[in-house]
Amino acid sequence: MEETLSLQDLFKTIKKRATLIFLVTIFAITLAGVYSYLIMTPIYQSSTQLLVNQQKTEQAQFNTQDIQTNLQLINTYKVIIKSPAILSEVIEKLDLDQTADTLNSNISINNEQNSQVVVIKVEHPNPALAAEIANTTAEVFQEKVKIYMKVDNVNILSPAKKSESPIKPTPNLNIAIAAVVGLMIGIGIAFLLEFLDTTIKTEQDVEEILSLPIIGLVSPITDREMPSNTTIIQRRRRKR
Repeated sequence: MEETLSLQDLFKTIKKRATLIFLVTIFAITLAGVYSYLIMTPIYQSSTQLLVNQQKTEQAQFNTQDIQTNLQLINTYKVIIKSPAILSEVIEKLDLDQTADTLNSNISINNEQNSQVVVIKVEHPNPALAAEIANTTAEVFQEKVKIYMKVDNVNILSPAKKSESPIKPTPNLNIAIAAVVGLMIGIGIAFLLEFLDTTIKTEQDVEEILSLPIIGLVSPITDREMPSNTTIIQRRRRKR
């Protein structure tokens, strides 16, 4: 016989296992909170902005072609900024205890679409050091680009400043995600237990399994109502 699960049965199962679902959800939230606040290391971000301009002669004026040339240079500059030649000097100036590859993973270079502004972003557990790395990287690149590209077209628009609040972890977001995941896991466990539980507990279970109506019930007998062995023997003697 094919069994179907109605919406009423779904809510019935959730109500029946509400305590289990609640405990699983609370456990997931607690786990996410402990991991976010006590285990994960806060990461801070600082950024500095560079303006890329084509070198201007005495009589030359900027036009659309110049801007397009600058935009093409930006892609080259992104590679140069994250190259070992730049990052190794940054490490040497700041006396950092890390390799160029490790520092490279902490730095990201971005620029807005059709913009000549390049943004150097640095992520680090130390907020002050993150700002220093960003500023030093910008300064070293500004010096080295004159040697590598034979141009002087990079200006620092705004230096990086120490960040007061970390960008990650985000405890509130982690806890919200954990609550949703915990709720889904709790409901899943509840339905799994309900599916595996094949015991018959009520008359409704009998009707559902046998598809037959209940015509009579045996009332439970308490210990007081249960006759003792002595009473049974006396009744037998009377009948004799």
